[in-house]
Amino acid sequence: MFALVNPDPWRFQLHIEVWVLVIAVVASYVYAIRFIGPRVVTDGKVITRKQLWAFIFGALLLWLASDWPVHDISEEYLYSMHMFQHMLYSYFMPSLMLIATPKWLYDLIFAGVRARKVINFLTKPVIAGLLFNCVIMITHIPQMVNRSVSNGPLHYLLHILVVTSALLMWSPICGPDRSRHLGYGGKMIYLFLMSVVPTVPAAWLTFAEGTVYKHYDIAVRVWGLSVTTDQQLAGAIMKLGGSIFLWTVVVVIFFRRFIGNFFVEASYATKEKGSSGS
Repeated sequence: MFALVNPDPWRFQLHIEVWVLVIAVVASYVYAIRFIGPRVVTDGKVITRKQLWAFIFGALLLWLASDWPVHDISEEYLYSMHMFQHMLYSYFMPSLMLIATPKWLYDLIFAGVRARKVINFLTKPVIAGLLFNCVIMITHIPQMVNRSVSNGPLHYLLHILVVTSALLMWSPICGPDRSRHLGYGGKMIYLFLMSVVPTVPAAWLTFAEGTVYKHYDIAVRVWGLSVTTDQQLAGAIMKLGGSIFLWTVVVVIFFRRFIGNFFVEASYATKEKGSSGS
């Protein structure tokens, strides 16, 4: 059993580094769209309303996942909260940040020839998907989890890997460079495949006997969840939370591509029939 320095899971803990990170991200984005964008974009809008709202929600999710109480409970008490934190880092926040990034800003960030070659290679669907799923598997190894939660630098490094791999994974779907996007069918297949690999550690957590992550086998329990229930809940969050989100995106893509075209063609046929009848 692990002794806790703080027996109160809900005691407020200030994380200055998180506030510095969030403020730096917000300040950088505001500076880019207020001062750099107007000089780069000569015709059209610097950013759209959709991009602005995507950034606001993305920044809020970054703060929520990184600060008290999510960070503290996920690090010290509940692995299910740790899984929820990783869901935010892997699925929701990165996709919003990519949507929020205008093409001109993306081009400035990767203006160099070498930088563009590297990012083009890393955002290839096969490479990005492989990296993303490798990070998922690595971050669920018991020895890695037990060591990272008590090792600050390693913990932050793993979070950087999770977010970076997620940004790469989402780039073929909603990245700023639309020329690098997959087609409608490709997006649906790609996202379906991204939902398959996480089922392995999710099933393992759900049906594992005994304590998988010794760090979370502690006397103080949050919400009365036992270690076994906590592990099973973590597996459910990983399987259902990630899969449902990805499948929802697949359904949206399907309706936009096929059902949308059906209504357009039906409307066009109706107009043609009406004009021929007159």
